[in-house]
Amino acid sequence: MKQFLLIFIGGGFGSMARYALGKWLNTNNPIPYGTMLANVLGCFIIGLLMGYLLKSNNTHQNLALLIGTGFCGGFTTFSTFAFENQTFLKNGDFLNFFFYSFGSILLGFSAVFLGIFLIRYIN
Repeated sequence: MKQFLLIFIGGGFGSMARYALGKWLNTNNPIPYGTMLANVLGCFIIGLLMGYLLKSNNTHQNLALLIGTGFCGGFTTFSTFAFENQTFLKNGDFLNFFFYSFGSILLGFSAVFLGIFLIRYIN
């Protein structure tokens, strides 16, 4: 039961943070920068978390559930990313589709690697 509560709390905060970013950055922009930033920041946070968990001797399962599964799960959104890309394609906006899709993927992977690197090799 404790694990579900940790995921619930983390997911709630993550979802609220994503909503706030979307309200702030997705309004009146051709690219949904709020969704993009949420996904890239979520990748960075999971990279930091995984780097920490790999470096430490203890597994910290509760921390992984609260931040990794809960917060990052609620904060990041593949479904919104996919829907926004579908909208670009439906409207024939191939330039923004390309920038948003490939930019998100490239920045997301880079953010995970950067997070792991920072924790594992700096300290």
